[in-house]
Amino acid sequence: MQTTMDRNRLKTSRRWVVKVGSSLVTARGRGLDRAAIGDWCAQIAALRAQGHQVAMVSSGAVAEGMARLGLSKRPATLHGLQAAAAVGQMGLVRAYEAAFETHGVRAAQVLLTHEDVSDRGRYLNARGTLKTLIELGVVPVVNENDTVATDEIRLGDNDTLAALTVNLLEAEVLVILTDQEGLYDSDPRLNPEARLVSEVPLSDARLITMAGDSKGELGRGGMRTKLTAAHWAARSGAATVIAHGRAPEALLRIARGESIGSLLQPAQTVMAARKRWIAGQLQVRGRLSLDAGAARVLREQGRSLLPVGVTRVEGSFERGDLVLCLDPQGHEVARGLVNYSAAEAVRVLGVPSAEIPARLGYPGEPELIHRDNLVVAA
Repeated sequence: MQTTMDRNRLKTSRRWVVKVGSSLVTARGRGLDRAAIGDWCAQIAALRAQGHQVAMVSSGAVAEGMARLGLSKRPATLHGLQAAAAVGQMGLVRAYEAAFETHGVRAAQVLLTHEDVSDRGRYLNARGTLKTLIELGVVPVVNENDTVATDEIRLGDNDTLAALTVNLLEAEVLVILTDQEGLYDSDPRLNPEARLVSEVPLSDARLITMAGDSKGELGRGGMRTKLTAAHWAARSGAATVIAHGRAPEALLRIARGESIGSLLQPAQTVMAARKRWIAGQLQVRGRLSLDAGAARVLREQGRSLLPVGVTRVEGSFERGDLVLCLDPQGHEVARGLVNYSAAEAVRVLGVPSAEIPARLGYPGEPELIHRDNLVVAA
């Protein structure tokens, strides 16, 4: 089904994920801004009283750790970052817990890693835990477990994590609070005539030219990552609002349907839960190049990928790993969980499914990727 979300429907939306960036939480590196945290928690308490369920994704652990350790620059080494995160996470969680307690609201810390969303069993467990916390009236405060994540397996940034949290919770609204008023039609740092975009469907091709990368030292994300997060959140039908986190009553004004920030409207079919999990995988293990016919069938019909339409196999992958499907021009057509290892895929490359047993010497699946395990690119 197709979903739309205008400002008026934000009033009746049930489940929200609110993400707050590092520059807001830490007052640009000068330690935690407890007054700002208290204000957001007060607004979230008010949202809950209005019937909204809210989970938070908060940056700031590394930045708070830097302040506590007296570091003027973000650590350059992985272990340095992990140490700063470990120190800062203590202060960050204590600040949120104290602020929510003022309003009689319970909070919970939830730390996720890439393995928690890449493994199907752990993904379902994380989803069950988050949903249970929400139903118990608890506000989950979600962050990446920076103390154990490495560059190779990290989720990337908290905009990405926020979108994954939306999909885990099947939330209707993602609010990204940042130090910008919203999304502009050009970079306001370079163009004083840039105009704020109030509402725009995510299908609008102009969006990609509007988004820039972060210029700050504290965070890892820029407007481009927020746009990507909005596309990911749209997989479960969620709208995304990007707004200035220090605007008075920003969250409450969004909930009242006021024209604040930028509303990015979902414009795609809502994915089934399993396909949302597949689409959210970050670690690609290989690539399959397709001929024009196979690429067209996947794009237009979403059918299973058969080996006869594959022209090239790249990477080192095993059965069940995530691989990309590329058209003859190298553009992503789809991604999915492959039925064969790379070595097996090479042996059945370009052959009809009926010949697979003869090529392998044992019975096999007729598809390289079954349609139930395939997500067509938006």
